[in-house]
Amino acid sequence: MTHTAEENRGQSTDDGSPWRSTLAVMCIAQFLSIVGFAFVLPFIPFYVREIGVTDENLVPLWAGILGAAPNLTMAIFAPLWGWLSDRYGRKLMVERAMFAGAVLTIAMGMVGNVYQLLILRLLGGAFTGTISASISLVASVLPGTKLGFGLGLMQVAVFLGMSLGPWIGGIIADLVGYRLTFIAGGVILLVGGMLVLTGAREKFIRPSAVTLKESGSMRTLFGLPGFISLLAMFFIFHFSINIAIPILPLFIEEVGNLKTQVASTTGLLLGVSGATAAISAAAIGYWSDRQGHKKVLVVNLFITSLMWLAHAFSRSISQLLVVRILFGFAAGGNLPTMNALVGKMTPKESYGKAYGVISSVTSIGMMLGPLTGGIMASSIGLRWPFILVSLLLSLVLIPLILSLKTR
Repeated sequence: MTHTAEENRGQSTDDGSPWRSTLAVMCIAQFLSIVGFAFVLPFIPFYVREIGVTDENLVPLWAGILGAAPNLTMAIFAPLWGWLSDRYGRKLMVERAMFAGAVLTIAMGMVGNVYQLLILRLLGGAFTGTISASISLVASVLPGTKLGFGLGLMQVAVFLGMSLGPWIGGIIADLVGYRLTFIAGGVILLVGGMLVLTGAREKFIRPSAVTLKESGSMRTLFGLPGFISLLAMFFIFHFSINIAIPILPLFIEEVGNLKTQVASTTGLLLGVSGATAAISAAAIGYWSDRQGHKKVLVVNLFITSLMWLAHAFSRSISQLLVVRILFGFAAGGNLPTMNALVGKMTPKESYGKAYGVISSVTSIGMMLGPLTGGIMASSIGLRWPFILVSLLLSLVLIPLILSLKTR
């Protein structure tokens, strides 16, 4: 007899498994991994100069290439790691991602030229992917009634890591130099990996050959009602978030008519939205467990699309500050709710494959977003990219509402 994904989740509620301690360990480990990776974000262009790129026109080009490189290889390899996690366990895949990230990040501090750094960044995308691996593990151990809340806490760890990592890394880089900061980031990843190795618990039972055969094909996964629509939502959401990366400082400069303090103002607006997103990730995740993930996601995404549109019509820094606060509250709850819906609709034995495919699509969105934003801003103006993503988010809600059957 075949059980639905909902029934499988219902059977995994409080069954004596130590999900609380595992969730706590994974939140801390996720935070450490994001901090370790984000340590190097503030000074990549300056490190490019240090390792031999002397032409100033090539520095931003190399910075862009190095930023896109991991997303390219992650898009290719993420489904493979997901497929392996369904067969050999999710915890093993988290350890693989964190320990590989530690080794590669330390190695980046020892390169002799930018080509060696590019190779390591490509390998990083191929062998890491801590977020999708950690989400797959946590989703597999959480009771169904705690899925939105637990994944919301995981998203809080990501937001906090992305907020604190670059700040701390920048301070350390100014004190000890770029190379030692890479090594420090790698050590933090190593600590996160050891924490997972010793503290996370997974009662993984390898599925039978029949079960693997029934659930192992991509056709089965893509045949789940609403999965393709949800996949499109993951792509567009990350595309929309990342489309602003190359243009937001310029947009803030234009809106505020600023001649000085553009960087600090940009940092303030990013920090405010990051803080409100962290607050809402757990709160909305908790709320969606009670009100229904689909209902909460639809409302949240609609508000997010309105906030993107509000960016385009902002005429002052104070207006933009209000928009970024509201945007953070709306956007922060989207990812835990979307990830919870994946857990609801997907059979447990296919979690790794499902989250791997989502990681692949997410990486493509993160790669194409900045490119599209830069091209649109340079050709038709800084406000149009915000209008585009608002329209895309609104349009993709229609097939999501019609095709998604879980609540």
